[in-house]
Amino acid sequence: MPRRILRLWGREKIMKRVLIAACTIFVLLAGLAHEVSAARIKDVATFKGVRSNQLVGYGLVVGLNGTGDQRGSDFTIQSMVNMLDKMGVRVDQAQLRPKNVAAVMVTANMPVSSAPGSRMDVTVSSIGDSKSLFGGLLLVTPLRGLDGNIYAVAQGPLTIGGFLAEGAAAQAQKNVTTVGIIPGGATVERGIPFNFNEMESITLNMSIQDFSTTMQTVEAINRSLGGQFATARDIATIEVDIPPRFQGNLVPLMASIENIEIRPDSRARVVVDEKTGTVVLGQNVRLGQVAVAHGNLQIVIAETAQVSQPAPFAAGETVVVPETEIGIVEQNKRLLLMEGATLRELVDGLNAIGATPRDLISILRTLRSAGALMADLEVI
Repeated sequence: MPRRILRLWGREKIMKRVLIAACTIFVLLAGLAHEVSAARIKDVATFKGVRSNQLVGYGLVVGLNGTGDQRGSDFTIQSMVNMLDKMGVRVDQAQLRPKNVAAVMVTANMPVSSAPGSRMDVTVSSIGDSKSLFGGLLLVTPLRGLDGNIYAVAQGPLTIGGFLAEGAAAQAQKNVTTVGIIPGGATVERGIPFNFNEMESITLNMSIQDFSTTMQTVEAINRSLGGQFATARDIATIEVDIPPRFQGNLVPLMASIENIEIRPDSRARVVVDEKTGTVVLGQNVRLGQVAVAHGNLQIVIAETAQVSQPAPFAAGETVVVPETEIGIVEQNKRLLLMEGATLRELVDGLNAIGATPRDLISILRTLRSAGALMADLEVI
């Protein structure tokens, strides 16, 4: 075989390999893009009834090294008197010094599936003028729900993620020392009455208020269950009837529904935080035909006082004469034409005219007023 034919055959073989590699990369990127844009139902919706319940209680933290509540905390002293009185100890309220004791609020989130005997974390927060809860021990504290019933009891040593050291003229502090946690510090005494497997239907509350996303979710659930079991009640509520094969055993049904993948959609939105100068643009933000020119006008006025002094032995008077200096700086920005721009093109265009975050806020507001910004503008 001639060398020319061998070279052509070798080049053709190489081109085939390059083409196959390019196609493989394209497929991988397409799959990656699909994975990035897809989301599970569990990430964009919550199931009615499957939630946490807030508990709260009032207690005392003891064992503090002089960093507890001060003398003026009368409620701390009264709590100490009541606690000691229940233990059969009579004390004179005027003789108590609460500097090693702090009054605190204890909070916890109790899952709906918590059973008596299970444990959960609690957060302890000072409500007096205590300087630090470091080294403290929470005494037995009942935790109540909104109905007034006691659901858990908390007690144990606190974990503080910081420290406080101070002297007469200086102090050093890391993080907040008046809030601590007790890992597994509460024991559940009463479960929440909730018969999960006896429900006749499941209600999904979508976190994204969008008709397209809700209908997409309904169709995905019906395809997965093999029938018309899911219906949309409104823009963010989906009702799912229990298929006969899952009645009385809803855990497999919930596991299959929450892992269904959908592609959430939403209205184009631009969120602006004027306090920090943060601007967040959604993926679907578009621009109509518009020309943008942005420049800053800076005027600086400086006032100085000059003293006019008459000559010696003259009949004049000493007076103060004001002197004003005015400086004007105006930036000359080019006119930039934007038409049907995508998010990337919009950002590149605004960067091209040298817009700062504060400038972006003004530009976006003006674009919205001109009807050229195809998105909701939300200022927080």
